[in-house]
Amino acid sequence: MEAQIDEILRKNQLSVTGSRKRILELFLMSNGALAHGDIEKKTGEKFDRVTVYRTLQTFLEKGIIHTIPTSDNSVLYALCKDNCSEGHHHDDHVHFICQKCAKTICLADVHIPQVKLPGGFLPHDYQMVVTGLCAACR
Repeated sequence: MEAQIDEILRKNQLSVTGSRKRILELFLMSNGALAHGDIEKKTGEKFDRVTVYRTLQTFLEKGIIHTIPTSDNSVLYALCKDNCSEGHHHDDHVHFICQKCAKTICLADVHIPQVKLPGGFLPHDYQMVVTGLCAACR
């Protein structure tokens, strides 16, 4: 996994630091989205809140992770697909939030349907969240 982490960082022209490696490892090991607080807890006292925040912002800008809106106006983060790059996110998939276990899952094979907007409107970003029960909680 360490080689994969180093490759992702180098591919995105980022220096390989301990905080970046650890946070990227958390995303690769997770099969769902992570909140800023989850990342802070899982990295322990090793990295402060500002380091975690700056790392997440850098990963967002480089197209390594993307954000997922939640009903309480907080933000979750998840790994992007391979075709995302700096300034160009292509995460046009549905996100599923389980109402029982609260796990958020990227449904990469379920694409957001095309939305026809009235004249004069220019879409910038599409996000779709579906709530219900995941397979494990059902």
